[in-house]
Amino acid sequence: MKTLIINAQPDFRNGDHYSIKLQKRFLEKFRVSFPQQTVDLINLYDVEIPQLTTDQLLGIWEKQAAHITLSAEENRIFQINQNLVQQFKSHHRIVIVSPLHNFNVTSKMKDYIDNILVAHETFKYTAEGSVGLMTDNYKVMLLQASGSIYTNNDRYTPLEFSRMYLKGIFEELMGFDRFSIVRIEGLQTNGVDIKQAVQQGMADLDVEFTKFYES
Repeated sequence: MKTLIINAQPDFRNGDHYSIKLQKRFLEKFRVSFPQQTVDLINLYDVEIPQLTTDQLLGIWEKQAAHITLSAEENRIFQINQNLVQQFKSHHRIVIVSPLHNFNVTSKMKDYIDNILVAHETFKYTAEGSVGLMTDNYKVMLLQASGSIYTNNDRYTPLEFSRMYLKGIFEELMGFDRFSIVRIEGLQTNGVDIKQAVQQGMADLDVEFTKFYES
């Protein structure tokens, strides 16, 4: 069962970020649990991710629909897109590592979603509406760090758009079996014990890790 880590932290080389600390903990647990296996990792801020613009994906798809020959540069961009889609589909366990930026995913994560949420690849249209194609025991886990707390059922809870967006994309549109989230939260909130917040996040990850690899 192949695992892909999608790191959406802009400062991904900095191990002091708490989302990176969660990634490190995940990898430690993976190596202990599956010593003969490896994890594939893509750092979104270290690779080219095509964008949904008229110069890139939108323009390419429009040309393809009209049976217009793509330019060399358009073919190059389209191949990057296809490689991202095939890499994504070949992994049944997806781990997203990200801070919370303005209540949502980072901009490169949105670009990545635009590349892999593709009709006839990860979902299809039917007379009754769209149907997900990622239904063969696929699971996704979000490892998220945030300055505020989103689990107190207060004004911040409905503003955690990252969770709602990714859960909707993966479960409702692509058909994943399960979306889960592990948080280290309250990192910029008065009165929060950072050490305790980290310990809680790591404990939550230990629990979710076991569920993540259950068949």
